Amino acid sequence: MTKIGVVQMNSGTDPERNLSQLKKFMQGLQLQGAKLVVTPENTVVFGSKADYQRWAEPLGNGPLQQQLSQYSQQLGIWLLIGSMPILQSDGSITTTAVLFDDQGKIQAHYNKMHMFDVNVADKHQSYRESDTFKAGDDIKVIDTPFGKLGLSICYDIRFPQLYSELRQQGADIIVIPAAFTKLTGRAHWEVLVRARAIETQCWVVAAAQWGEHNETRETWGHSMIVDPWGQVVACQQQGTGVLTANVDLQLANKIRTNMPVADHARLVFSHIQ
Repeated sequence: MTKIGVVQMNSGTDPERNLSQLKKFMQGLQLQGAKLVVTPENTVVFGSKADYQRWAEPLGNGPLQQQLSQYSQQLGIWLLIGSMPILQSDGSITTTAVLFDDQGKIQAHYNKMHMFDVNVADKHQSYRESDTFKAGDDIKVIDTPFGKLGLSICYDIRFPQLYSELRQQGADIIVIPAAFTKLTGRAHWEVLVRARAIETQCWVVAAAQWGEHNETRETWGHSMIVDPWGQVVACQQQGTGVLTANVDLQLANKIRTNMPVADHARLVFSHIQ
């Protein structure tokens, strides 16, 4: 059994402010005994295309990642940064989850696969992530001391095929860092998070942004940890802060034994024309 901590943030365009906020939350979670901390999408910087371009760093190299590495090492905590802008060798930028171990070393990363290119009836109205970020194409399940960790980010949650593949590759715990809009979050966030847990029979750790970030961007919050039966074990609806839960992989094993849906599955859906 492992205690996992989740940070709910209200990130903005200033990385130093964001990281200072994160450090305080991590210190509190360390005192609570958390061994793994998961943060939201856009933890390090949440802003415009120009902001992401300004602060993007090559993976494993740059002052922002160095600072995060120090947090992990000093506190002895594994840290999953839900996403930050990473500069690729071809000059493009990805929105990337980065996993640091308790020695401050990067153990894995995941480039967000599905770009949020949609129209929403809120003040921002039009979201076009592909104008800023290059989509990833690699599915990631990572061995950790806490179990196999399946990585995803925000809009990925609407594509159950990805989560089926994470389960097929052995995921025990699936993380979903997010910055869901207030409008879509109110309508779909909890039901999607719980559905991903139920269908994969995995623990799901969903860390969210919350509140107003600028004149047009407002996020839903409701960070939560959900067990493999789909029950919400912990949730922070509003405000910034932290939550924890003890993640017991034996519960997942029991549920999978009693209801072996992965063995019963008969259909694999390819792309629908």
